[in-house]
Amino acid sequence: MKLTYIYHSGFAIEGDGFTIIIDYYKDTSDNPNEGLVHKELLKKAGKLYVLSTHSHYDHFNKEILKWQKERNDIIYILSKDIYDNQKAGDDAGLYMNKLETYRDSTLSIQAFGSTDLGGSFLIRVQGKTIFHAGDLNNWHWNEESTPEEVKEAEEFYMNELNLLADNVNHLNLAMFPIDKRLGKDYMKGAEQFVKRIKTDIFAPMHFSENGYESAAAFAPIAEANGTKCICWMHRGESIDF
Repeated sequence: MKLTYIYHSGFAIEGDGFTIIIDYYKDTSDNPNEGLVHKELLKKAGKLYVLSTHSHYDHFNKEILKWQKERNDIIYILSKDIYDNQKAGDDAGLYMNKLETYRDSTLSIQAFGSTDLGGSFLIRVQGKTIFHAGDLNNWHWNEESTPEEVKEAEEFYMNELNLLADNVNHLNLAMFPIDKRLGKDYMKGAEQFVKRIKTDIFAPMHFSENGYESAAAFAPIAEANGTKCICWMHRGESIDF
């Protein structure tokens, strides 16, 4: 299988006869006609799944719903909050609440929780177990929060992480936020994640063009926990896994 970093928290997963696009915000190029999604993936043969974990603008771009004009066989799997927040209508796709599952002959997708809007997705496809965190993270903001707020954020995150760990003990791939805006402990949630769930490959996300170096700084922590961290260098970069 192939994983491609599109932008921010957006990824594409390509396998035998299928493509999954998750949390599309912008294409790999600022000129959409030149980006990987528009130039190749929307035209690629096989099943196409388009997933959005929640309604924040940097995870759900309404443009994805217009892709049906290019091909009418897209399978949309969307967090229920996208509907609840009136970002899309009844017939936009399949809406999922926490712990609900979509399954077909190619894959299964189970929705898990978040510490922000919407949820996260656990995907099982062709022998691989893959997780996209959405906005699930230890959003502690330690340098700005009271001890009580920090404790509350910690408990919220650990409850969601433990729920996931109760359902899966090994991931081939996890896509998870490494967001330096959190301050000095910005990698804390990611470290807790790889310590709690055995993860082969960790794909950092939730950063912009100035965030590659801070995301790559997680690599030594990941390696200390038996995990390989991808050190992205640019939009459109791919790895096989």
